[in-house]
Amino acid sequence: MKNFALFGAGRIGRIHAANIAAHAGARLKYVVDVDAAAAAAIARSAGGEVADTQAVLADPGVDALLVASPTDTHADLIEAGSRAGKAILCEKPVDLDVARARAAVAAAERAGILLAIGFNRRYDPSFRRLRDGIDAGEIGAVESVLIVSRDPSPPPVPYVQRSGGLFRDMTIHDLDMARWLLGEEPAEVTAHGSCLVDPAIGAAGDIDTAAVTLRTASGRIAQIANSRRAVFGYDQRIEVCGARGMLAAGNRRATSVEHATAAGYTRDPALPFFLERYADAYRLELDAFVRRLHGEPSGLVSGADGVRALEIADACARSLRARAAILLEPRP
Repeated sequence: MKNFALFGAGRIGRIHAANIAAHAGARLKYVVDVDAAAAAAIARSAGGEVADTQAVLADPGVDALLVASPTDTHADLIEAGSRAGKAILCEKPVDLDVARARAAVAAAERAGILLAIGFNRRYDPSFRRLRDGIDAGEIGAVESVLIVSRDPSPPPVPYVQRSGGLFRDMTIHDLDMARWLLGEEPAEVTAHGSCLVDPAIGAAGDIDTAAVTLRTASGRIAQIANSRRAVFGYDQRIEVCGARGMLAAGNRRATSVEHATAAGYTRDPALPFFLERYADAYRLELDAFVRRLHGEPSGLVSGADGVRALEIADACARSLRARAAILLEPRP
């Protein structure tokens, strides 16, 4: 049994708390949040007790930290947890600043602790099946990847103002998926963006609609389409085209029932948002982390992966400003 301390009692923290409580190999020991009432609510529902950061780090009975607190706390908690010898599963991004993210990951590497970054889409069963099919040679050599990621509605402006912008907040998930599915590191990025959904987002200095193209040194291409609005639900689709065929993963719906009449066909809309769409992914991500804590091999997203996605997100922002392609520095 591995004991967890959860940092963050918001909506993602609640998901992680429930998954820890339901896992046979894990136990929630502490919950930490500046909102004591929210932390206490999680402690009542998932077990554990409310504590502060110092108490958690000083307790030798804590095996792992699950960091789901605001982004501006991530790097500090990674460094503090590393010094205390705790394994860490941290939500993305490591930080909004690349240099700060690199420093935090370097601290974890020096301490020799397990650090995993929460790019949970890699654990989605459908997307995992894409990667397994690629690895099995089902479509031959990968030539192109198409990723569609559209939120059902835009976030509030206060969220936008502290998010780091669409590329670091939203597109970063798709950049990680593109790297994972291309099988080669992107060498060049071109990004376009507009504000078409909510003028207040533009007034806050961000965009709400974007298209990104990644190209590898061998010529493989990934295209990403993002929007903060999809009136038909949470739009999450991927196609991978190879020399001998294509693999595709579509949207998930509450049921697979189709209703056919003389007027045509109808079916359920796409699931409403990421909490529902990626419920399985969150659960399987935690399971992979717990299995690694117990000494079993499992695929985890590394700190270096988290830094690389942030580096590419920064390059997207530079490309948008310059209206030009940006060459990416080779990964060390």
